[in-house]
Amino acid sequence: MFDLVLSNVRVDKTITDVGISNGRIAAIAPGLDRTGAAVEECDSALLLPGLVEAHTHLDKTLLGMDWVENKLGPEIREKIDNERQMKRVIGLDAARQSARQVVMSIAKGSTAIRSHVDIDTENGLADFEGVSATRNRYSDVIDIDIVAFPQSGLVSRKGTAELMEEALRQGADVVGGLDPCSIDHDPKGHLDLVFDLAVKHAKPIDIHLHEPGELGMFTFRMILERTRAHGLSGKVTVSHAFALGANDYLGISRLLDEIAAAGVALMSTGPSMVPVPPLIRALDAGITVCSGTDGMRDLWAPFGNADMLERAQILSQRNNLSQDIEIERAFDVCTYGGAKVMGLVDYGLTVGAFADLVVVAGRNVTEAVVTLPPRKLVLKRGRVVARDGKALVEAP
Repeated sequence: MFDLVLSNVRVDKTITDVGISNGRIAAIAPGLDRTGAAVEECDSALLLPGLVEAHTHLDKTLLGMDWVENKLGPEIREKIDNERQMKRVIGLDAARQSARQVVMSIAKGSTAIRSHVDIDTENGLADFEGVSATRNRYSDVIDIDIVAFPQSGLVSRKGTAELMEEALRQGADVVGGLDPCSIDHDPKGHLDLVFDLAVKHAKPIDIHLHEPGELGMFTFRMILERTRAHGLSGKVTVSHAFALGANDYLGISRLLDEIAAAGVALMSTGPSMVPVPPLIRALDAGITVCSGTDGMRDLWAPFGNADMLERAQILSQRNNLSQDIEIERAFDVCTYGGAKVMGLVDYGLTVGAFADLVVVAGRNVTEAVVTLPPRKLVLKRGRVVARDGKALVEAP
């Protein structure tokens, strides 16, 4: 009856069995018939839905390469220009490097990734092609969305829009954007291009918005205006959204309501050095929120380990969450929120859902977020792809 049975696994607060057939959860009940099935004894470990890395940059990681000393200051423009030039200097191969991060992510329990990939006039489509190769290589063990991301500028760098369009023709899944005021100095031109590309190619949008305070709120309202005008509710994500961390309770509350009404999602990594969107207020407003590792061990910063369970912990700490029910909501951001933003169908811990699952030691979600246990098992479509914290696929 089943291809695989997870025996004595904790689902919510109940110790039960989970039967998997044809890559989906076929039954959740104690004492399932194991005839002809492979059996994984879980010893009362906790079953979680697959973690969702909804914001990273697979083309940038330096994993496994020689150490590159970082001497940069905090300015985003400086980091962008340095990275664009240094990629060639250090020989960063996007296919090799993205594969290394993907394998680390699998070991940590991620079953889906959304990656922003640089598109610019100096490196052309090389990074997109590299990450596309990785997506193809690991397509049976993880889902990867590629965002065509004009990090160096869209309007201000002639030829980038044409490269973005070509990436979309070749299989990029999402149209990206970045700080229309502070990077391109042309919010109307930038956003018009982003939304026009999305409509033309029937793709969703994911825009980096680092712009703070009133500037960021101004850009936000331009994004909301275009989302409503093009009927793109549920298809637009604003990443980082630092403006929502401004010290203006009433103004931010009104904007959160507008964001919810427009069906725009948010992505927050919970960084410590800047204001961040208020997580619980955003969720209470009805906004879908997802999260991600962002840049990991790259030319911007040397930190990161691709662990989305730890990201739920970081979000909890950054938002001063301590109640179990609050920490569970931060965990949901790193699972169900990411799945919704990525448009993952049949996701979760219900009969009929795809068996994209993680098994960890722990009595409940909060304990798992607090203790960050090794991933006992990671399953993709019912296939074990990592065991005891190690991926069963190889990286170059």
